[in-house]
Amino acid sequence: MSKRVFRAAAALLFLAALVSWVAAGANRGWTKTSVPVQRTDEVTGISVDDYQKRFVPGIDFLGAALLASGILASASLLIRSRQPQAFSSPE
Repeated sequence: MSKRVFRAAAALLFLAALVSWVAAGANRGWTKTSVPVQRTDEVTGISVDDYQKRFVPGIDFLGAALLASGILASASLLIRSRQPQAFSSPE
């Protein structure tokens, strides 16, 4: 594999995570698996929080994607460049 493949994979991973984080609401807190939804009781008129199961990625989701893309990018630094091979003339 070449350096470009690792660097492109790192960039695509981080870009995909960023786009999905923004599309899901750009939550700047921790990742949540349930979200409070406020409803009013019809009989008493009291507001009550009900929890709805929903995945909301937080800043830790973005941090994990940044870490993974950083590992891929640093792995590209460990790959050696190809050396041009000298052609020998047949004798």
